[in-house]
Amino acid sequence: MEERNRATNVWRQSLRFTIALLACAWVAVLYGDGGTLNSAPQEFAPTPMPAPSLASAPESTPLASGSVTFPLHTEAGKRYLVDAAAKPFFLHGDTAWSLIVQLMRKNVDLYLDDRRAQGFNTLLINLLEHKFANNAPKNAYGQAPFLVSGDFSTPNEQYFAHADWVLQRAAEKGFLVLLVPAYLGYGGGDEGWYQEMVANGSTKLRNYGRYLGQRYKNFTNILWTHGGDYNPPNKDVVRAIADGIHEYDSRSLDSAHCAPETAAVDYWGAESWLQVNNIYTYNTVYSAAMQQYERPEKLPFFMIESTYENEHSVSEQGLRTQSYQALLSGAMGQVFGNAPIWYFNASGFFPSISTKWRQALNSHGSQSMMHVHNLFTPRRWWTLEPDSSRMILTGGLRSGKDRAVAALASNRSFAIAYMPSIRMVTMNLGQFAGPKVNARWYDPTNGTFSRVAGSPFVASGSQPFRPIGNNANGFGDWVLVLESIQ
Repeated sequence: MEERNRATNVWRQSLRFTIALLACAWVAVLYGDGGTLNSAPQEFAPTPMPAPSLASAPESTPLASGSVTFPLHTEAGKRYLVDAAAKPFFLHGDTAWSLIVQLMRKNVDLYLDDRRAQGFNTLLINLLEHKFANNAPKNAYGQAPFLVSGDFSTPNEQYFAHADWVLQRAAEKGFLVLLVPAYLGYGGGDEGWYQEMVANGSTKLRNYGRYLGQRYKNFTNILWTHGGDYNPPNKDVVRAIADGIHEYDSRSLDSAHCAPETAAVDYWGAESWLQVNNIYTYNTVYSAAMQQYERPEKLPFFMIESTYENEHSVSEQGLRTQSYQALLSGAMGQVFGNAPIWYFNASGFFPSISTKWRQALNSHGSQSMMHVHNLFTPRRWWTLEPDSSRMILTGGLRSGKDRAVAALASNRSFAIAYMPSIRMVTMNLGQFAGPKVNARWYDPTNGTFSRVAGSPFVASGSQPFRPIGNNANGFGDWVLVLESIQ
């Protein structure tokens, strides 16, 4: 988001994905964009919904997809999150910062259904929106978060009842929510709540945290994400909310969204509530990720933010590069961003972007992320170890954002390598369990595989590999998948 520091077809898709897109197109005919309707009956404001009953709340929440069971937790020695059924969780996220505030309920369902069909399982969302909505901080139903403007001690039940509904729908559809309780805003300015938080003081903020902890302690799909595009000089305002939440919510995990080029542990590492690390960079993701992978704490980390689609003139190839560089450099997942999806066409922002958020759901970036998901999740991705010592990828690395990256499974059964542009790369096949190595190219733009000429190879010595040309979308980036076979 660069006003939040960003003022900043595919022929082989699954049937479920195609159906979701047709649904999007049909609803787009009927309704306008954002939180209001065009030439359609007005939706009435929802009635307040009470907080969930503590007595009836389950200890864990099975997802409709059956792929994961909340809540998630960390385990010593593991660089990834684990679900309640002891399965590794591949964090594959989309930014939906303004979802709670900008959209009406029918459009929330439309968005969630589309993202689930594309393989996303995580959403980054603001609980409170300060600027990026048509009537911020009020939601699409005209409900403000506080009965007294800016006063964190006066939460509005109607506002939070709608937030409850959105979070529950996300849980039902299989999403982990990286929930930001009070977005600070880039530079501590008017994009966020930092100034109001300072004015409220620690006592009111801790009570606000207690309110959230009591209200959401039975929502097992929340990972609290504190801060927001800023490293506050007054850490107490963030600390007070986090501490208040955990007086009642002892199960949820926490991370933080810092200023660009700051990993969560770099700024908040001393905090008792920080269990999940992340990186946020517009520079070379490989470098940022490896720096965190090599830290002694060995906290699980993910890429929470890099360049968003349609911002900073990034190409679809650039979007793929930052994702693959993260995932093959130790990250347990990554979060994708698109303008106008993250602010759902809130008026007055990024006027040069004429695309509507519903149209953007099928962007090249979104499709690329679906193919990321489809490559990693059928494999034991959590066993991948970054090739930091260049034992596998020995030639053709290059540097910066053109840096080729690779990771090898701990049992040497498979490896994945990504090159941002066409070049000859050399792989040390002697590192594989073998006795042979099957080699295939994976097109990251359409999710198709093609056999490498000469494959399979004997699992010994060095072997050069070079793509025969551009991928299906005309870019030079490719994924090389190597697998030990008998």
